[in-house]
Amino acid sequence: MIKDNQTFFNRMHVVIDGFVIAFTYVAAWFIQFRFFAPDVAGKLPLKTYMSALVILVPGLLLLYYAFNLYTSKRVQGRRLELSNIIKANTIALLMFFTIAYMQHEINFSRKMLCIFYVLNIVTETVVRNIIRILLMNIRRRGMNLKHIILVGYSRAAEQYIDRIKANPQWGYLIRGVLDDRVARGTTYKGIKVIGRIDNLSVILPQNRLDEIVITLGLNEYDKLERIVALCEKSGVHTKFVPDYNNIIPTRPYTEDLLGLPVINIRHVPLTNTFNSFVKRVMDFFGALVAIGVFSPIMLVFAILVKLTSKGPLIFKQERVGLHNRPFYMYKFRSMEVQKETDEKSAWTTKNDPRVTGVGKFMRKTSIDELPQLFNVLKGDMSLVGPRPERPQFVEKFREEIPRYMVKHQVRPGMTGWAQINGYRGDTSIKRRIEYDLYYIENWTVGLDIKILILTFFKGFINKNAY
Repeated sequence: MIKDNQTFFNRMHVVIDGFVIAFTYVAAWFIQFRFFAPDVAGKLPLKTYMSALVILVPGLLLLYYAFNLYTSKRVQGRRLELSNIIKANTIALLMFFTIAYMQHEINFSRKMLCIFYVLNIVTETVVRNIIRILLMNIRRRGMNLKHIILVGYSRAAEQYIDRIKANPQWGYLIRGVLDDRVARGTTYKGIKVIGRIDNLSVILPQNRLDEIVITLGLNEYDKLERIVALCEKSGVHTKFVPDYNNIIPTRPYTEDLLGLPVINIRHVPLTNTFNSFVKRVMDFFGALVAIGVFSPIMLVFAILVKLTSKGPLIFKQERVGLHNRPFYMYKFRSMEVQKETDEKSAWTTKNDPRVTGVGKFMRKTSIDELPQLFNVLKGDMSLVGPRPERPQFVEKFREEIPRYMVKHQVRPGMTGWAQINGYRGDTSIKRRIEYDLYYIENWTVGLDIKILILTFFKGFINKNAY
């Protein structure tokens, strides 16, 4: 029944999408040739423009299918859906431009196509969100539900139940759990253990299940092959939720090694050569531009540092960078010259007597960090990334904080996701690492740009800098 419903909804979705494409295309023609340029409407007849729908509608629908826009909306996020809509429409627009160029069709309005591009993305997104809301309401009323049984009581089972209970709009109804180690009748958030795993051979023929979710504990994976064979024999769709959160605490990803699936414990986009190259190019040219923009400020404070205290202009301090390699990070000297052993002893504290008057202002406004732009040019640092730490603190934190060393899989940065969220200076190292890990695993060019923009609004002034 659920499969029939899903097929019906998908077909309806295709029809609705086809209507939206045609409607927004006609609307784009109307806007272009009735409002913006009515005097050029006659260069090509209306029939020529409308005949393009014969290619545009099925072509764009195929792109929607290719970008997984007809998969179940139960757990697909709005942002991912919007991203896929934009990608599909962008490819369609570029293909349309290419065809027009190859056909030497100079009179076909490119501006109209751009209007269609924007209009279709907006309308498609609005329509899909209306459908999403309608489906959520239907599922909350107990209709269009997927009936599920979990096989194996484990942390993975509890986490799966937690998410299903917290999102009734997904439309999942868990009928119970089968397990060999936990007593029948044991309940977790209203979901009962209803029998042993061997009961599958009886339950599967008798129940109209839509899905079986295997949530075995790590110590029970020897049963996996037998359970999968039994589930596959029944014809019921089967999922596997591995119980490895204590081993792989964040989002893993799978790659194919000549047919052998390999699970990577951590997804780090910047290990990709192309991504790394793009970021390095952005860093290099961004640092050049920033040096040009901030050079007057750096010159003024260079003079002030030399006039107000004795010692070198630039303070160099050893930090740990990419792949645990040490490097010297540059800063304007903001403290009185001191012995190296004293400097290594601890962080700067509030009202620290070692900080000069000019240094206090520079530290509060992050001006003392500007020489790190030259670290960026050298390749020791990036404009955006986890902040680097001194070797002695790295050794300390690697033992105290799980996953601390993961931050060294990318170049350290002048600013970062943790810093713009308030974790600078004397703040929780553990929370800082959580933000650093989020950045490392979710890096995009857009995220870097967002962090740089937010740095100007709330990253320079630091109440925790002493």
